[in-house]
Amino acid sequence: MSATRVRIALAAAAVAALAAIGIAAVSGFAAAERARELRAWQTRLGIVADSRAAAVDAWLERQYDALAEIADNLSVQIYMTELAAQPTGARTSEALAQSGYLENLLKAVADRTGFTGPVLGPEIAANVRRVGVAGIALLDRSGRIVAQTPGAPPLDGALAAFVAGAPATGRALLDVHADAAGKPAMGFALPVLAVQGNGGAANLVGRVVGVREIDPGLYRELRQPGQPWKTAEAILVRTAGAAVEVISPMQDGAAPLSRRFASDTPDLAEAYAIAHPGGFGLFRDYRDAEVLATVRPIAAAPWSLLYKIDRAEALADSESWLEQLIAVFLLAIALVAASLVAAWRHGASLRASRMAATLAALAAENECQRHLLRLVTDSQRNAIALVDRDGRYRFANRAAAERAGIDAADMVGKTIAAVLGPAAAERSERLNESALASDVATIEVFREGDNGALRIVQSTHVPVPGANGTGEAVLMVENDITAAVTERERSERILKGLVRALVRIVDARDPYAADHSARVARVALGIAEEMGLDAVTCDTAETAGRLMNLGKILVPAELLTKPEGLTDEEMHRVQQGLRAGADLLAGIEFVGPVVETLRQLQERWDGSGTPAGAKGEQILLTARIVAVANAFIAMTSDRAFRRGLDADEAAQRLMAEAGRAFDRRVVAALVNRLDNRGGRAEWSQAEPRASA
Repeated sequence: MSATRVRIALAAAAVAALAAIGIAAVSGFAAAERARELRAWQTRLGIVADSRAAAVDAWLERQYDALAEIADNLSVQIYMTELAAQPTGARTSEALAQSGYLENLLKAVADRTGFTGPVLGPEIAANVRRVGVAGIALLDRSGRIVAQTPGAPPLDGALAAFVAGAPATGRALLDVHADAAGKPAMGFALPVLAVQGNGGAANLVGRVVGVREIDPGLYRELRQPGQPWKTAEAILVRTAGAAVEVISPMQDGAAPLSRRFASDTPDLAEAYAIAHPGGFGLFRDYRDAEVLATVRPIAAAPWSLLYKIDRAEALADSESWLEQLIAVFLLAIALVAASLVAAWRHGASLRASRMAATLAALAAENECQRHLLRLVTDSQRNAIALVDRDGRYRFANRAAAERAGIDAADMVGKTIAAVLGPAAAERSERLNESALASDVATIEVFREGDNGALRIVQSTHVPVPGANGTGEAVLMVENDITAAVTERERSERILKGLVRALVRIVDARDPYAADHSARVARVALGIAEEMGLDAVTCDTAETAGRLMNLGKILVPAELLTKPEGLTDEEMHRVQQGLRAGADLLAGIEFVGPVVETLRQLQERWDGSGTPAGAKGEQILLTARIVAVANAFIAMTSDRAFRRGLDADEAAQRLMAEAGRAFDRRVVAALVNRLDNRGGRAEWSQAEPRASA
């Protein structure tokens, strides 16, 4: 009896040890998977944070570039050099005339680059000083104003201290602060140096100072185009004494400059951002929510960019998958332990027949479990296979076997090259090596076969860890996405073909405006790109430009080819036809708001347009862009009754209408594209043809 008890105790100890080893292995696997998921999120968030930090730095550099247009202007340098040589307070009539030129120059640059804003205070005569919040000023060497834009803020208080402390040979930044209107604003300063000199402090003859409100310009750079995560947020922070101050809008609705936090708050993401530029980790943010966060320094300002996402959103899928996997593993351990206990009990039985029957039952149960695993994997349309580090199959489901053309059982033990051939094996082995080396899943989309049997496949290779924590095998999953991709590509081809056909119909009816739509589309796309808009908005502007004249098919041909100018009634008929073009396209599904853009092409910025009298931001941005592009092409194109203008004359007329007919920002983007981004060469076909 004592010997039996000893055997029972030893068997129980063996089962307990096995269970403990299994649980430890499952826990280690779960910890490794969580660490890998965090590394993957560090890479994802880092890519977006790098992009947003670069966008913020680029925005700051554009402000300095705007002031550099004035500081580096030779006429400005000459005038300021002569002014510095005159006795203090001396201003000749010639100097006063030159000052008027400077004021016009400053106003043109301010209007184009955003250094403009409202003037606070009553417009009627009263003993109340009106205060501006934005503008550009040109100061002499002693800090007196030589010229400034209308509505520029007064040179006193913090702005005066900023100018007094600006370096003689470098640029200066007045950090984010609340202006007189209570809105966030910034100041920038550049030195104006004498025409002849070595660039040292002794050659300082003046300064260019610009102040502007930064909302929404700067804060728009914090938004990542196409961001798929709901809780992701980018904010800018800076040191404010012993506190951390948020200088950008926040996701909970808090305004810029309205939140401060103690720098020593434990685990606070905003405090970590100040102390660890470039860092990444798991913290709690201003909402006391647990977040994954990464930090990037802003090179052109004393700020840090904090990009974060709620941990619940980021890790929800992986945590759910791990919980299910752990449950399956623990259940498997329990089943194995139960099987061992049952096998021991029946193995210790004195009756051989009962032992045989029990073993047969266990075998049947294991066979059922194996059959269930095979049934689950074979029900998947994707090809699923498990290969070891040597590239030999351990397991393959029915879809993988059908692709190989052999039975799944026959694939086990064979190499990938022996089953799929050298070409497919080379690609699979390369992806397997990448997955094992990086310890993260590797995904690649490839095409195989010819046009008659083309397959588009998404191949996913997931490293499966071994007992020592390193990759021991690779799970390969191939998903045939041919139907989805080809249908999407076919739809895009059909839509583009339809657009081209409609444009050809319009061009055939109006020989004087042939290619007009294509040229408008090219200019509209260039303006949208210059404004840094997303791909969908750029495509919408281009497509609307191509289709803007579709309504001409409803206009009598004699009006389209009339050699002299149209009467008011005839012009009204043409405009009605153009508006009707949008109704012709109403049933076609475009990616962006193409039809609504066409409906608003005749609206004006000041609200005096048709058909709805929309004004300002009520008009779609794409409609404002196409309207400017159309006006530019119309001015520079020959017509039966006149010759086209050159690009400079057209640009001047557009600038004159900015703020009335057209959006000032869109016009500024067109002019900048022409002058600084190769727009003249890019839109060379938009110039009028030479006279015969």
